[in-house]
Amino acid sequence: MENYAVILVILSVIIILSTLAERIKVAAPIVLIIAGIAIGFLPSMPEIQIDSEIIFLLFLPPLLYDAAFKIPAKDFRENLYIISSLAFSLVFVTTAGIAVIAHIFIPGMSWPLAFILGAILASTDAVAALSITKGLKLSRTTTTILEGESLLNDASALVAYRFALAALSGTAFVLWKASLAFLILLAGGFLIGLVIARILAIVLRAIRSNAIAVLSLILLAPFVTYLVAEHFHSSGVIAVVTLGFNLSRLSAERFPDKIKMQSETVWDTISFLLNGLIFILIGLELPIVIRELDSSQLWVYAGYGLLLTITALLLRTLSVFANRRKLHKAFEKQKYAPVRRAIPESILLSFQDSMVISWSGMRGIISLAIAIGLPNRLEDGTVFPMKSAILYITTVVVLITIVGQGLLLPLIARPKDGGRVPKTKSFSSV
Repeated sequence: MENYAVILVILSVIIILSTLAERIKVAAPIVLIIAGIAIGFLPSMPEIQIDSEIIFLLFLPPLLYDAAFKIPAKDFRENLYIISSLAFSLVFVTTAGIAVIAHIFIPGMSWPLAFILGAILASTDAVAALSITKGLKLSRTTTTILEGESLLNDASALVAYRFALAALSGTAFVLWKASLAFLILLAGGFLIGLVIARILAIVLRAIRSNAIAVLSLILLAPFVTYLVAEHFHSSGVIAVVTLGFNLSRLSAERFPDKIKMQSETVWDTISFLLNGLIFILIGLELPIVIRELDSSQLWVYAGYGLLLTITALLLRTLSVFANRRKLHKAFEKQKYAPVRRAIPESILLSFQDSMVISWSGMRGIISLAIAIGLPNRLEDGTVFPMKSAILYITTVVVLITIVGQGLLLPLIARPKDGGRVPKTKSFSSV
């Protein structure tokens, strides 16, 4: 009962601190994380351990659904090339890059452990980036890419983690088998999300005049979809994203404005509280993981965390600018030779867009949840090696990227010419 009371108090603190952050013009995620760290070090504060299963079930489905619902489908399709590059190719490249650096520099870090750490740190948290840049008038293309990446990259990071964990237990890694398994996971998640969306569409059409019933079904749908997909060993992330895209189209075509407005209010409230709770929990985790390591190791492992952060940032920057160059070359080439699918000028990235996207590679609650969910023992009964070190390094990287990069991101995102970036259209949720 004591922990439930603490959670309620924390939710109240989130509301107050978010309002304060807006007044002092500091990004809410930064204020909430710092507050979480301060609260965690209070002597009488009970430990609130983050349960990885609760994170994946309670936080991931509604936030993914809400993001997928609101992102403009046309913009998503137009930017799919760079979104998929960041969400899939970059995740695997980052996993490998971090693994190499970790294996070389961190004593005792075997290749399987290094790849586990790489997979944990490969996925970015665009929620933090978009929260920090809120009000800075990012270009529509930049916002779409960040949101689209956040919808898909968790799926590839979780797959990379599962294969790395299997390798630690002695399972041989075969590239073609891993690639096939990844495609099957994605396809399975897509089909499950599509089927549930079609079934739900039939039911919602029949009861669309009953606002309470519609809202109740919509609230339950992401959780049910995620559980069904995971039960059939498919990607729950892709299933929920597919559900969000399909119900967004159904809402625009079939539902009354009254239900749309009510739904938007409900989902905005849920997203606000869940996002705030995520950042507070990240801050609360630091005092817990510090107690699990010898004090002499803290600064050393923090240094490793900084090194891995720089590695991930460099890989992301190289990938973003490489994709920018490819898009510009393809756009110029189509002026002289007809192509089947023309590249619109609107999706070309400016230098500043590329810098914002590069600097927005923040790690968040998913990385922490995966690290916390590491088993205590391997399948053969031996203790999981370096678990505390991996968890501490992950926490350090999350804090550096959100607080450190977050403080500088508004400076990078601010228009240099003082001009205004065109506002994006607003899309309501169902």
